[in-house]
Amino acid sequence: MIDLAARKIVMTGILLALGGSVVFSINDVAIKFLSGGYALHQVILIRSLVGLAFLIVVIGSSPRGFAQLRTVRPRSHLLRVSIVMVSNVAYFLGLAALPLADAVATGFVAPIFITLLSALLLGERVGPRRWAAVAVGMLGVVVMLRPGAGVIHPATLLVLFSALCYASGHMMTRWMRETESAMTLSFYVQLGFLVISCTMGLWVGDGHLAGSSNPSLAFLFRGWFWPPLGDWPALLVTGVAVALGSLMVSQAYRTCEAGVIAPFEYVGMPMAILWGALIFNTWPDATAWLGIVLICGAGLYTLWRETIRRKEGA
Repeated sequence: MIDLAARKIVMTGILLALGGSVVFSINDVAIKFLSGGYALHQVILIRSLVGLAFLIVVIGSSPRGFAQLRTVRPRSHLLRVSIVMVSNVAYFLGLAALPLADAVATGFVAPIFITLLSALLLGERVGPRRWAAVAVGMLGVVVMLRPGAGVIHPATLLVLFSALCYASGHMMTRWMRETESAMTLSFYVQLGFLVISCTMGLWVGDGHLAGSSNPSLAFLFRGWFWPPLGDWPALLVTGVAVALGSLMVSQAYRTCEAGVIAPFEYVGMPMAILWGALIFNTWPDATAWLGIVLICGAGLYTLWRETIRRKEGA
């Protein structure tokens, strides 16, 4: 009976991770679409307002209501919000300058980082074959960095740094899971985004630092303007997607081992290739495909090994 209940928890966590990853892929498309004309902090502000409104409705209609927003770990939330914010900003700045599939593929080193950190910080068991998968995944990252081209694209480094922060944020989720609910974790992240984006807007929202030819810097320092009616669907989508995806993935990492959940986030890779081809008319080149195969192959192998290990322990 205990084994059946444990398996149900794991399966629910896996489904949440899969669903959250698909939802996040939709968010990436919306951000990529908006990065050509908006400032990143304006997009984050609107996204946070929409996300908070969505969360308030969900929280208000849940059995525990707003009482679940009480926390005994405000400093931990502040640290986690800061990590998640840095991860988001770095990722979206990289996304503005890279093809969608390339950015997502590089970002998928995050589950590899999660496997590493779960072993080093949480004491979760990682066998030699999974360590080998980590090494293969890191080789894929080196391929995506393209050092043989003579210069490493700085946007790729931004995405790589974002992945490390993303992994660290999930370590915080695992650390805080005993006292904090998925609702609480998601709510305070959105609240933090709202405060920081407003602060950024007050500083550079008038556009006095705008004008850079670099796509990432242009995305960061553009001036604010009222969005036309045609852009509101994308702005609303990114708000709902980040709130819903955050709830789903946070709950997955709260209830299951990080090493179990992380590989399932790779579903975002085929989604990124699909969206890139259908919406942005981009397709990975031969070098990108090699990196994608190595990174995703490492994650899928980790998934297979986890399945075998659980069957053997059953």
